[in-house]
Amino acid sequence: MGRFIPSMRAWLGRKAREEDGTATIPFIIFLPFFMLLVMSALEMGTLMLRHVMLERALDMSVRDLRLDNIVNPDHEKFKRLVCNRAGVIPDCMNTLVVELRPVSTITWEPLSSGPVCVDRAEPMMPNDERLPAFTPGAGDEIMLIRACSKFDPIFPTSGLGFQLPKDNTGAYALISATAFVNEPEVGG
Repeated sequence: MGRFIPSMRAWLGRKAREEDGTATIPFIIFLPFFMLLVMSALEMGTLMLRHVMLERALDMSVRDLRLDNIVNPDHEKFKRLVCNRAGVIPDCMNTLVVELRPVSTITWEPLSSGPVCVDRAEPMMPNDERLPAFTPGAGDEIMLIRACSKFDPIFPTSGLGFQLPKDNTGAYALISATAFVNEPEVGG
């Protein structure tokens, strides 16, 4: 036992002076920060892709609505058109809500204070009274349209996914809004 302790002390001293593995310490220190950065970048890229595709699909669908290319437009038909054009919105028909209203040129009353979004705790049915108004309007009328879709963060407990404002189900909302003027009535 008397020889074991000095030899163990000598072995530990040699190991302490060795420089093998010195790059491991900075790697271990910085790895969590890089992982957080990568996860946040992936979250932001997905968020931006979904938002851009929602904006694009809404703009393309509004053009058809404005030019009266949609026969008897209603909420479900317009939502299906937006969802078909968006492409990257998961479960689009169940997570998207579209609000369309004319703007009075007398009072200039805007849309309600906040967007109407799906409450995933209580799903909306096609004829639900919680659905916002969808009024296509008449010729030469100014129209405001707003679409809201809900998504789950990819990494909800870290990085950007942790910082996003979420509802009671853990989803964040993407909102797209635009305005347009209906084409004038024929002979008007």
